[in-house]
Amino acid sequence: MARRVNEDEVVELAEMFRLMSDPTRLKIILACLDAPVSVGAMAEALGISASLVSHHLRLLRAARLLNADRRGRMVFYVVGDQHIRSMLTDMADHVAEDVAEAEIEAGS
Repeated sequence: MARRVNEDEVVELAEMFRLMSDPTRLKIILACLDAPVSVGAMAEALGISASLVSHHLRLLRAARLLNADRRGRMVFYVVGDQHIRSMLTDMADHVAEDVAEAEIEAGS
């Protein structure tokens, strides 16, 4: 039987999902799944300003979705929690399966 989630945990979960519902923030999280990434690298890869990336990172760190690792003058961000990593990987796989199945059906 699944563990019951108390009211405070429901609120925290809802906030995490709200943060991840923004496409830019989700792209930032996905960019940090496999290895630590700097603000500059994220900004360049996403085609947005470093200040906008930093704004989103503050929110994601506050929600404990990302961890920061300072190396000298640079800060690198990574998904440090295996639960978050697994959930996002599983959901991305789920979406890819749906797309592949739709393509197969369309080709039939």
